[in-house]
Amino acid sequence: MAPIYDCSVEAELLTGMRLARAAISRGELVVLPTDTVYGVAADAFSPAAVQRLLDAKGRTRQSPPPVLIPNIQNLDALAQSVPDAVRTLVDVFWPGALTIILPAASSLAWDLGDTKGTVALRMPANSLALELLAETGPLAVSSANLTGEPAATLAVEAQRMLGDSVTVYLDGGRGGTVASTIVDATGLVLPDGILTIVREGEITASAIREVVGAQLCPE
Repeated sequence: MAPIYDCSVEAELLTGMRLARAAISRGELVVLPTDTVYGVAADAFSPAAVQRLLDAKGRTRQSPPPVLIPNIQNLDALAQSVPDAVRTLVDVFWPGALTIILPAASSLAWDLGDTKGTVALRMPANSLALELLAETGPLAVSSANLTGEPAATLAVEAQRMLGDSVTVYLDGGRGGTVASTIVDATGLVLPDGILTIVREGEITASAIREVVGAQLCPE
């Protein structure tokens, strides 16, 4: 069984992070803590690695994974355009539990699945995740569970479901139980376009409405 590294122990943290970086560079999978539930991560720019992630979870290409990024600057690099309302949301909620769907930059050489030209981006509020992202660059990350099973809130839960399909498990303690909120901002690129909530998670619709007002689709 692939090992779990307790990141509260310095020696295990250093070893686990080193091996996690190496695994990502080889196109393998890593489980890591985030500010919500545990995630299983792959190199976003490796189609084979992304497919390995989908296979491990039992998902199809019709369920492309979101992409976690280490900083707000990556937003402009990965999205074709970033509406002002999205920049306002990012200022308020990033790093944090808000995933934003935007048109993907046309220059990107990646294959996340059947995205219909979009990308779902998030900057997590977790120091371990951000440290790994700073070393690896953007990662395709989905909840660390088999499709249809509850999302893992502990590294050992993820290990029990995903087993040896993952090379390294980073244990950051108990994670959250609520996934990120997903908003679709692709409509904002149109005149009088609106923002829609795809999944309400840790950040409520009312909190988003306080920031963007009438640009959020009425309930």
